[in-house]
Amino acid sequence: MATTTASLDVPASPDRVWRLIGGFGSLPDWLPYIPTSELGEGGRVRRLTNEEGGVIVERLEAFDHKARTYSYSILQAPFPVTGYLSTLTVHETSRQDRARVEWSGAFTPDGIGDDEAIALFQGIYTDGLAALHRTLTPPAG
Repeated sequence: MATTTASLDVPASPDRVWRLIGGFGSLPDWLPYIPTSELGEGGRVRRLTNEEGGVIVERLEAFDHKARTYSYSILQAPFPVTGYLSTLTVHETSRQDRARVEWSGAFTPDGIGDDEAIALFQGIYTDGLAALHRTLTPPAG
């Protein structure tokens, strides 16, 4: 099994960040390459469509509002991995106006090497957190 983690400090309070990203259907609110998210099964399954029209189906596995974290698995996706489990967490920092967001995943590469699978998800997490940072950064002016 391979794992990877990305984290980034963002310019907003942990509560504000969690309000933005804590909903299981909220990816389109902050992740430009996922313009559509449809919830099913009482909000426990999300059907995502990426910019190219590809479909990713994920299941919410754990949710803790107080700890500002949730974990999800992939049911269907065009990724060369199996057994995927990811966690998104908003952490407090020493400053009230900043939060640290951590996105981690564990998975078994399928048809590719560990390094290639790790690089794929490291890129997704890093790009996603950079998009979140841009969403939370007030416009200059």
